[in-house]
Amino acid sequence: MITSLEEFIQAHGVLLASAGVPSSLHAQLFQKLSSQVFDSGDFFQIEVCENGKQRKLLASTHLSKQSHIFLIDHAWSFRLPDARAQLREHPRLMERLGAMMCISDSAEERECVSDEKLTVEDAIIAAEAEAKELGHELYWLELDESEIDDEKLKSLDLPGRFPNLIGLSLWGNKLNSEVTVRQLLESLHNLKALWINENPVTVKGGAALKEAILLSAPHLELYNSQLTDRYGKWAIAFCAGIPWAKISSIEGNLNDVESVDLSDRGIDCLNPKIFNPIEIPFLSVLNLKGNPLNGQTKSNVLETLKSFPNLQSLEVTIPGPLGTTLIEIAELLPNLLMLNGVDAAKVMEHGENFIVGNLEQRFPEFSPNDSTEERILHAMWAYMMTYRLCDEEKLDETPIWYIMDELGSALRHSDNPNFRVSPFMYMPDGSLQSAISSYSLLWPVKDADKGDECTRDFLFGFGEDKQRSARLTAWFHTPMDYFEKIYRESRRRLENTHTNISSYNAPATERIMKVPDRVLTVYTDLPQVLETLKRSEFTFCDDPVAADILWISTQIDDDLTRALGLRDDQFINQFPYEACIVMKHHLAKTIQQAHGAPYWFQTTYDMETEMSAFIGDYYVRKKEGKDNLWIMKPWNMARTIDTSITDYLPALIRLAETGPKICQKYVEHPALFEGKKFDLRYVVLLRSLDPFELFLSDVFWTRISNNKYTLDRESLSEYETHFTVMNYGRKLVHVNTHDFIPAFEKEHSVDWRNIHEKVRHMLRAVFEGAFELHPEMHSSRARAIYGVDVLLTDTYEPRLLEITYCPDCTRACKYDVINVLGNGNMIKATEFFDDVFGCLFLNSERNVSRL
Repeated sequence: MITSLEEFIQAHGVLLASAGVPSSLHAQLFQKLSSQVFDSGDFFQIEVCENGKQRKLLASTHLSKQSHIFLIDHAWSFRLPDARAQLREHPRLMERLGAMMCISDSAEERECVSDEKLTVEDAIIAAEAEAKELGHELYWLELDESEIDDEKLKSLDLPGRFPNLIGLSLWGNKLNSEVTVRQLLESLHNLKALWINENPVTVKGGAALKEAILLSAPHLELYNSQLTDRYGKWAIAFCAGIPWAKISSIEGNLNDVESVDLSDRGIDCLNPKIFNPIEIPFLSVLNLKGNPLNGQTKSNVLETLKSFPNLQSLEVTIPGPLGTTLIEIAELLPNLLMLNGVDAAKVMEHGENFIVGNLEQRFPEFSPNDSTEERILHAMWAYMMTYRLCDEEKLDETPIWYIMDELGSALRHSDNPNFRVSPFMYMPDGSLQSAISSYSLLWPVKDADKGDECTRDFLFGFGEDKQRSARLTAWFHTPMDYFEKIYRESRRRLENTHTNISSYNAPATERIMKVPDRVLTVYTDLPQVLETLKRSEFTFCDDPVAADILWISTQIDDDLTRALGLRDDQFINQFPYEACIVMKHHLAKTIQQAHGAPYWFQTTYDMETEMSAFIGDYYVRKKEGKDNLWIMKPWNMARTIDTSITDYLPALIRLAETGPKICQKYVEHPALFEGKKFDLRYVVLLRSLDPFELFLSDVFWTRISNNKYTLDRESLSEYETHFTVMNYGRKLVHVNTHDFIPAFEKEHSVDWRNIHEKVRHMLRAVFEGAFELHPEMHSSRARAIYGVDVLLTDTYEPRLLEITYCPDCTRACKYDVINVLGNGNMIKATEFFDDVFGCLFLNSERNVSRL
C-alpha cells in the first residue's frame, strides 16, 4: 500500500504527467485520494440555464489559479455497445442521468401536449380572449394541425368574424380546394401573412397556386414563410420581432429595429425603398442566409449593405450571391465585426482558415414520443468523455466512455476556460490490479471569483491542425455553409478524377524452382498452413533464416529483418507499401485517387483529415431528405472492433476521439438472405504486380448475421443484426457456398454469375489502381493473399468493404465446397493451401482464376 507522497508520485508519475496536474498540487491530490475527500460541493454551486435545457457551474468562493484540486466522481462508465442495456437494467441511473441532462420525462410531456390540444373553436375563443385582454380586435389567428378541411373552413366564416385579420396560419390541415382558399383570401382584404404549408392543396398547386393566391390577396407580404415580391415595412418588422407587426394594420416606423433575421425567406431583391439607413437607421445585425438575391447584382447588394453605418454583424450563404469564401466577403465589407458568427478580424488574419467565434449551442431534438432512454442516448454525446485502459503488454481494444457526476457535467465549454479536467486512475498499491474506479480531476487554471462561471475546454489539446472547428460541431451550430462548400469542392475533385490504368502485357513470372526436384522450405506461424500444406514441393523448417519462404502473420519490417538476420533472396507473404490497400483510410484514398467515386465503393471520409467535408456531406444529405446512416470504423482493426453505426451527427464526430477512424456511408438496403444481412469473403492471390498477375480463389464463403435485418433505431447497437463476423465467440451458422448460391438465386430470381463478374471487375480495378499509384509496391520476392470483404446492395451491386492482410482462412480449410462457378468439381478443404502455394510459387492455376 502506498503510504507516502514519494511512493505516490513514483507509481503515478506517468498518469500525473499525462493528466497535466501541476506539481504544486500533487500533495493535495494524494491526500484527497488517500482519504477519499470529495469536497467540491463546498466550493461550487450548480445553476439551471438556457431556459431549463442545461446547467452551469458557478464558483461559490474565490479560487486562485492552481490553488485547489478536486476529485470528480463518474456517474456512469460503460462500453458503447452496452449503453442501452445498462440503462434498461438500472432505472435509477437513467433517472439520475435524465435529471443531469435536463431531459423531461416523455410520458409527462405527452400528457402535457395532450392537455394543451384545443378544438378549433376553443383555439379561436382563446385567441379572441387574448386580443381583448390586450385591448384590440383579433388580427392574428393560428389554427395549425386542426383537421380543418374545405367544408370546415367555410363553416368557420373567418372573414365575417374577423374581417381585419393580418396573419392567418392553417398549416398542416386538410384543405384540398384552391377555390375555397381563394374565396377566403378575397374576403380578407388586410391579410399580410398566410401559412397553408402541408395541406393537400399546396402539394397539388405548387407555383401556380402561389400566383393565384397573390392575385386574390393583393397585400400579402408573407406566404408560407417566404417574403413575396411586394414585401414592405410590415414584413421587415415581423422578421425583426416587432410586436405591432402582429396586432395592427397600421405600418409603424422601423426606428427601433437593430436586428433583422431574414434567413430562408426566398428574397430575390433587397427592396431599396425599405433597405436604406433612413428607414432602418440603427440596423446592426442582419441575417440573409438562404436567400438567392438573384434579382439584383452583387455590387448593388454590397452597396446597400455598405450604406448602413451601424451594420456590425452579417450572416450570408457561403458560397452565395456575395462570394465564395469568408475572406472574400470580409474584404468587401471591411467595417463588419462579425461574419457568419466568426470574428471578422480573425477571418482577415487567418484567411481561408476557419476560426470559430461565438456559436449557438446544439441541443438534441426530441419528439414527444421519445422515451427517456432514447433521449439520454442522444443527449449523452454532449457530456461524455473517454479513455482506454492499457498495461505494459496490451492496449484495450474497446474504449471506455464515461459521464462525470452532477458537478463535473455542469462544466460548460469555453475556448478560454478557467478550469481543466482530466481523467485519472488511482492505484492504492501501485499496481494496475489494485486500481479503483477512475476519477476526473478538476483544478483552476485561472483565477475565478465568486459567482464566475466555471468552464473547461471540451477539446483540450485539439488545435485547427486537428480540426478543432469541425469537432466543435458536436456541441455547437457551426456555420453550415462553410462545411457544405468544403464538401462540394471535395466531391467535385472526386467526380473529375480518373486515372488511366496501364496495360500490363509483360511476360509471366517464372517458377521459382528452377532446379528439378528441389524442395522449398517454409517458415510459418500459422497453424492452418502447417496442418494443410501437403504438396511435396514444400517442407517446413523452424528457423526463419534458413527458409526459402516466410509465411507469417506479423509485419516484417526493417527492425525484424535485422533482428532475425533475414536474407534479401527470401520470399515473403507481403508486398511493400501494401498498407495502401489493407489500412482502411489508405484503401479509401487509393480508390479515390485512382477511380474517383466508383459505384462499388461507398462514400468514405478519413476523420483525421476530412471531417469538415464529411460534415458538409451530412448537411447536404439532410437538406435533400436523403438517408444519413453512417458507419465508423477504426483505420486498422479487424472483426468490427470499435465500430459503430449511427445517424446522429454529434455521435459521428465524437466517435473519432477514440482513435483514427474512417466514416463511411452505411449500406442501408443490402441484399438479404432469408431476411438476414450477409457479406462475402473472397481470397485474392497476388503473384506479381509487374507483370500484373492477380488471381481469385474459387473458394469463397458467406458470412451471415444471426438476427433478422432491420433499421429500427434500437437495432443499430445489436452486433448480431448488423455485423456478420460470428466466428469469434459467437454462434456461427455456416452455409456452404454450393448451397448458398442456388438458394439465393431462387430467393431473388437472379443469376449469380452476373454478380460474380461485377465482383471480379471490381477486384482487378482495386489492385490495378493501387499499382498505378504506387509502383513501389512491386517486389519480385513478394507473394501474398488478401481477404476481400464484399457486400451486395438490394439491387445486387457489389460494394467493397475492406481488404485484409494474411486473412483468416479457417472456413476454407474446414469445409469442402463444390465449384459451382467453375468445373463443378469438389474442392477439398485440406488442399486449400496446396492450391494457394501452387499458384504463387509453382505457377499452378488449380482452383483459381486469373483476374
